Amino acid sequence: MKFSGPLESQRLSLLLETAISREAQMWKAHVPKIQPNQDVAISPKQRDEVIQWLAKLKYQFHLYPETLALAISLLDRFLAVVKARPKYLNCIAISCFFLAAKTIEEDERIPVLKVLARDSFCGCSPAEIRRMEKIILDKLNWDLHMATPLDFLHIFHAVAVSSRPQLLTILRKLSPSQHVAVLTKQLLHCMACYQLLQFKGSMLALAIVSLELEKLLPDWLALIIELLQKAQMDSSQLIHCRELVAHHLSTPQSSLLPNPVYVYSPLQHTLVTCNRGAFKCQPSSVPGPGFSKDNGRPEVPVTATAALYQRLPAPSGCKQASAKRKVEEMEVDDFYDGIKRLYNEDTAPEVVALENMGSVCSADVSRQEGSVSPCPPLQPVSVM
Repeated sequence: MKFSGPLESQRLSLLLETAISREAQMWKAHVPKIQPNQDVAISPKQRDEVIQWLAKLKYQFHLYPETLALAISLLDRFLAVVKARPKYLNCIAISCFFLAAKTIEEDERIPVLKVLARDSFCGCSPAEIRRMEKIILDKLNWDLHMATPLDFLHIFHAVAVSSRPQLLTILRKLSPSQHVAVLTKQLLHCMACYQLLQFKGSMLALAIVSLELEKLLPDWLALIIELLQKAQMDSSQLIHCRELVAHHLSTPQSSLLPNPVYVYSPLQHTLVTCNRGAFKCQPSSVPGPGFSKDNGRPEVPVTATAALYQRLPAPSGCKQASAKRKVEEMEVDDFYDGIKRLYNEDTAPEVVALENMGSVCSADVSRQEGSVSPCPPLQPVSVM
């Protein structure tokens, strides 16, 4: 795909103009009516927890990031016009999730409602979800097509690549879809932060893009000013949004690794050194947090949502104890499966090289005899 040229610039300008217009129509009803009193109304903490739960369901059912972004936007739109009680929050959230899946996903990828209700542990029957769907559609005037923050992220990133072709050289081993996948991961984390709801989705997306371009381009400010003018945004609000986003992404609870890594749950596995400097995993008798005992499916949020754990893949030379202990590699494709359609990338490399984005490990695990891993202790991370 050609990333520069007059036709491409006109197309992106038209997409941005349409998205801005769509956002302006719905923004007034986009801030949820949430109160700190959890007994009377849904609290900010409960809202953020249920979104983290939906993020786990997105991975469990292998759906696109666009589906999760739309589900969050629908949830916030509904809570902005309806003062719902906390006991209905799970039903509202899973209904928004199902509506978003039917809007975004291909027919064969849409979860079966009965399976979704059962495997999500939402506590709702399929009939209750369908009744809640009808209520949500009525309150939203049957209009589910809205400009989400992820839509703006795609547009801003495409404009940056189109107007600054040197980005492709700077990124080197990263394709545009893989790069925007890193930003998508950050954006979805920010969408689960109630404090950032004070900003429009376009402002949130531009703040994330600007923080990234500041690290890559010497003339990043000129490009951001250009995008500010096109989107008709206030520069002072963008500065405030950038500060909050940078703080949110730097906190331990929501710190985001900009590259796919392998992590393990210390409560579920213990690493023991074996031959040739490799490691083998031994199961722990203590169950890991945030998962039910039924096949490790995510639990419905009650008081707090635990971090999503991935397991360290067993290296060659280590004997696997059993099928249940077989570790899995984090599916990087989940981050940009669907995003690559934006750039007409039909295929993606099997291994995503993100070393230039800052790796957790200073070097790869050495496979030479007598060597040990130079990596620091792996920590559990929250993946959205």
